[in-house]
Amino acid sequence: MKYAEDGLQYHINLRAGDVGEYVILPGDPKRCKKIAQYFDDPKLIADNREYVTYTGYLNGVKVSVTSTGIGGPSAAIALEELVKAGAKYFIRVGTCGGMDIDVKGGDVVIATGAIRMEGTSKEYAPIEFPAVADIDIVNALVNSAKKLGFNYHTGVVECKDSFYGQHEPEKMPVSYELMNKWNAWLKLGCKASEMESAALFIVGSYLKVKVGSVFLVVANQEREKQGLDNPVVHDTDGAIKVAIQAVKVLLGKL
Repeated sequence: MKYAEDGLQYHINLRAGDVGEYVILPGDPKRCKKIAQYFDDPKLIADNREYVTYTGYLNGVKVSVTSTGIGGPSAAIALEELVKAGAKYFIRVGTCGGMDIDVKGGDVVIATGAIRMEGTSKEYAPIEFPAVADIDIVNALVNSAKKLGFNYHTGVVECKDSFYGQHEPEKMPVSYELMNKWNAWLKLGCKASEMESAALFIVGSYLKVKVGSVFLVVANQEREKQGLDNPVVHDTDGAIKVAIQAVKVLLGKL
């Protein structure tokens, strides 16, 4: 079956030239317009399924934002098709739940790598191959978080396919596995839990493109369990600002 008729990518409805080489990847389609407001002259390019794309400019260079939806399968599709449309550098901007006790709601987490608890990456690479963020993008995100004065954390994040498997593991038929592995991730210093980075990092490795991730911490269930202060924050603007600044940092190195 031919999936890109006349050069139009099947899912994201984009052609080569519709996007810049730098693309920010939120999960939520509604977040695209919010991110695009940081661009100069942003324009809505495509809106199909969970994939919404705006293209504009930062420092005179064409850049884009494309939503990926929830989870690894739709994120992998977005990355595959965006690369075919000409994109080369990607920063996922999303939300996460804190795991390490020092990670609080409202903080920013920058992923250096991801635990492959999801299924998508297993259809690209053997489980022994690590899901690792691109070092240049990690450094740009760290420098940006410092410059903007955000409380940030760097480290490994856990990626899963079941949101409720994380939050209500005791109700699941495989509770023994979910809870035992969660405790292992905690002992290993995992910073946070989310759903897309492992797939994006692995697909990025395969496609030879650069991928990084930055998240707003919504809350931390481990802090709640221990009766510690556990602020709940939903405003993603801080993580978005870090991503925008990181793109500018990367553009300055071209």
